[in-house]
Parts: sequence; structure tokens; C-alpha cells
Amino acid sequence: MDHAPMLRTEKGKPDTTARHVLQALAEHARSDGTNAHPSVLRIQYRTGYDRTTVQRALRRLEAGGLIARDGVTEGRTRWKLAMHLCRPATDWTDLEREEDDFRAAAAERKRRSRSKGVTHSESVTVTGGEGVTVTDAESVTADVTHSTPSRHALKVRPSRTERRPNHQQPSDNQLPKDSSSPAAQADEPTEQLHLEAFGAFWLTYPKRKAKEEARKAWIAAIERGADPQHIVDAAKNYAHERAGQDPKYTKYPATWLNKGCYDDEPDPQPGPHLRAVSGGYQPYRNPVNEDAYDEPFF
Repeated sequence: MDHAPMLRTEKGKPDTTARHVLQALAEHARSDGTNAHPSVLRIQYRTGYDRTTVQRALRRLEAGGLIARDGVTEGRTRWKLAMHLCRPATDWTDLEREEDDFRAAAAERKRRSRSKGVTHSESVTVTGGEGVTVTDAESVTADVTHSTPSRHALKVRPSRTERRPNHQQPSDNQLPKDSSSPAAQADEPTEQLHLEAFGAFWLTYPKRKAKEEARKAWIAAIERGADPQHIVDAAKNYAHERAGQDPKYTKYPATWLNKGCYDDEPDPQPGPHLRAVSGGYQPYRNPVNEDAYDEPFF
């Protein structure tokens, strides 16, 4: 079997138009590539190209040796396809190399994009910034000069601890903390405390599904002002309500948090059921004289 290079346009790109026309001819040819005589109109219908485009593609295929004239049938040119030709193995190797180059270039662009968007600094320089509050300063670099409390060159969002009311802050005996040192506990970020409280919530909630979504919903609930201990207590009550129930109807933790179900009133507990006891008529026993029976009054 002989090898033939793939047809290319004048600009060196693959001649996809000629390939499409060759495919239409192959659909009308015999298994040995002979007796292919579709009309130009039929090829237009098959490929969607106009008449001039089809005729030019046929000439390029003929010039490339992929088809040859083999007579005329009913006024239509009969073509014979060169079935002994195939593409060289280097075409596949070239495609693989182009694919590897494309992936490497894409990875390099992604790496550069990430490196431009991240800046790390261990120090903070603030000059004349009386109205600037900086938290988590190990990742912030600021140089503020001649600033006023109402307008700053760098605006830093206050931490969650500063934005929340005092009565909503979790107490020391409510949430688990790192007991390595009191100073470390005092400087521990508020968000870390919230995530530790989320661990207690996760262990308490009756359905542990979609943990990452639940964690996001937990942080959102805390930012809305919900008390972590209140949420954990409500989760315990909900777990008690769902005990012995069909778990299919138990809400996912993220859904339960996003809908604020921790503020719902607990369902009333069912009282004891009274049922009749059969045994027939029992006469009333006189408490004074147990041997005497009185008829009940109706």
C-alpha cells in the first residue's frame, strides 16, 4: 500500500473541503473504489457546498492522485478512487506533537495567570493610616500616606469578630478550642473557631451528606448573625425528631442551614395513646362495702 500526503490548501492547512467531497464520492463507489458517478448536484446536497466549490475540490482531488476519471455514466463523470493510497504514519505523530504543545502552552498560561493574581508578603507598612484596620496582616502589604478616615488608598474589610455584636460571640465553654496556650486561643481567627464548631454540628446532624456544601452554608449562617451553639443545639433537637424516621425525608445539612431551620420551633412530642380494653361490662365496686355492687348511673 502506497502512502500519499494529505491534501492541503495554499496556506498549508488541511483541505477539509476536498476531504468532504471525497467522502461523498466514496459513499457512491463500490468496495474497490470504482463506479463512483454522483452528479455535482448530488454532491452539493451531500456536502452543502455550492457548485463552484465542489468542482474545484474535484480538480484538487484529481491533481493529488486521489481520484481518476474512469468514463461517463448517464452524462455524469465516473470516478475511480485510489484505494491503494493511505496517509503516512508521520501525520499521526505530527498531530500528537501538536496536541502536546497545545496542552503545555495552556498549562503555562494558567500558571502565569495564577502567579499574577497572588501576592504574598510577611510585613505590613502603614504610614499615616489612622482609620485603617488590618487583620491577618501576614498576607497584606499596604503603604498608605496622607490618608483620612473617610478615604484611603487601601480599604481593608474588618474581620468578622469586629462586625458581629458581642452577644453573638461564642463563649469559652460552648465551642471547642485549641488548649495549647491561652495566647494562641485569644489570637485564633474567628473563622477557624466557626469551622471547629462546624465539626460539632456535623457530628450531631442526623444526615451527613455533601459536607463541603454544608460547610459553606454554615459559614453563611454565621455571617448572617446566627449563634453557633444555637445551631448545634437545634441540630441535636432535629436529630432527636428524626430518630426512627425514614432518612429519605431528612433534610440535607446545607438545605437545613440555608433555610434557617435552626430557628424553627421543635415539633410537639406525641402524648400517650389511649386505647380501649375489651373485657365486657364491669360493675361498679362500692369503696365502702366491697361486697356490694351498685349499678352505674346513666
